[in-house]
Amino acid sequence: MMADQDHEPSPAPAHRGYDFIVVANRLPVDRVEGEDGELLWRRSPGGLVTAIAPVMQESDGAWVGWHGATGEELPPFENENIHLIPVPLDDEDFELYYEGFSNSTLWPLYHDVIVPPEFHRTWWDNYKKVNKRFADATAKVANKGATVWVQDYQLQLVPKLLRELRPDLRIGFFNHIPFPSPEIFSQLPWRRQILEGLAGADLVGFQRTADASNFLRSMRRYTDRTVKGSWAIPPAHLDGSASTRNICRAEAHPISIDTAQVAELAHDPEIIARAKQIRKELGNPKTVLLGVDRLDYTKGLRHRLKAYGELLADGELVVGQTCLVQVASPSRENVERYAQLRDQVELMVGSLNGEHDTMGHTAVRYLHHSYPLREMIALYLAADIMLVTALRDGMNLVAKEFVAAHTDNSGMLVLSEFAGAADQLTQSVLVNPHDIDGMKSGILRAVHMDPLESSRRMRRMRRHLKEHDVARWSDTFLTALSQPLPVDTLV
Repeated sequence: MMADQDHEPSPAPAHRGYDFIVVANRLPVDRVEGEDGELLWRRSPGGLVTAIAPVMQESDGAWVGWHGATGEELPPFENENIHLIPVPLDDEDFELYYEGFSNSTLWPLYHDVIVPPEFHRTWWDNYKKVNKRFADATAKVANKGATVWVQDYQLQLVPKLLRELRPDLRIGFFNHIPFPSPEIFSQLPWRRQILEGLAGADLVGFQRTADASNFLRSMRRYTDRTVKGSWAIPPAHLDGSASTRNICRAEAHPISIDTAQVAELAHDPEIIARAKQIRKELGNPKTVLLGVDRLDYTKGLRHRLKAYGELLADGELVVGQTCLVQVASPSRENVERYAQLRDQVELMVGSLNGEHDTMGHTAVRYLHHSYPLREMIALYLAADIMLVTALRDGMNLVAKEFVAAHTDNSGMLVLSEFAGAADQLTQSVLVNPHDIDGMKSGILRAVHMDPLESSRRMRRMRRHLKEHDVARWSDTFLTALSQPLPVDTLV
């Protein structure tokens, strides 16, 4: 189980090298203040940290990333036996690299242009600068022949930059969000530079086979590499001349959750009691619908609320018998589009409650908060139906957590076919969130599903999650990364 203790930062040993290094935008710790104002660090929640921490502890590895505060440089330090290498960002970096290029250019572009991406050369210049800073920091602490695993869309230039600095390294990259079709990716003015940045890795992992295919199709169209199967081969390797440009492989390696931890928490008497308390506080409705999302335009919150509102208006669902609990965690609130989305969602919630609430019951219990894992498990147990209606999502681990938490095989998952989880959780009720009528039918199907059928479906999905947990994800990726180049690749 993940530790919740706070720890004082302990200095890392004098300059040394590591055989396994993770590079991510953020370090796997959050800063907290102790009772006497001292600086403490707490392990961050999340599947990535859970998956990689044991590997790092076994291999005496290091994690390179930003520590979360701007304008501050920290020396390397240790937390829970993980060596942490902070990379500094200033206010300009945060504005241009993070909020700008990463989250206002790449994020909307990679999520099928649900909102228009913005293309600014100043953002791009800063993105290049910060990626170089991450690559330099990594190159300094990597032992000869070390394995480096770079994470996500904020650092897509790092593999090539690192390859140029340290051609001896084994480099992997994992993209946690979708990768768009070549037709959408073509909008990016710096498409070739991004592709070549990623191609610096020996292995580029994606959530879905379609994402890996999109990447390879873009490589074929917008670079000089030749694509053979899952391999992107630079011309220098094809004509036999020497080159530091490596052969890159792209594969699907869908991320998962710590299934055993979720199941263990689901059996905790305190959490079970909290779940019963939640239902009581909701008025003990017959059916509790649950949505848990970051407040992001990719999550389909407005589509979900519209479908639910129409079901109430049609009389298919009745307040008192049914309640929707919607957790919308704060996200990027300084970005204008996210502030607009919050206003729109809260207006819809207010309208629904104003129209359908009774004196004793509410239609939508809206919670604009983040919750710790234990409270999330209680919410999963309190719910009968989980609604995951993303317009585009790399994976969506909430869907997997809900299924894993229902160890008695009760409940049902309504899942968008545009979430990566749809490839694995095929026994869920799959819906197209753009089709409001279809989504309404899917919700009703889940609500009225025969318990024997829902139990059979949940059992099969839980079996899959037991076999394909987050530990298997990291092991499978790192095993694939360690494999030598097949001799017939260039034939």
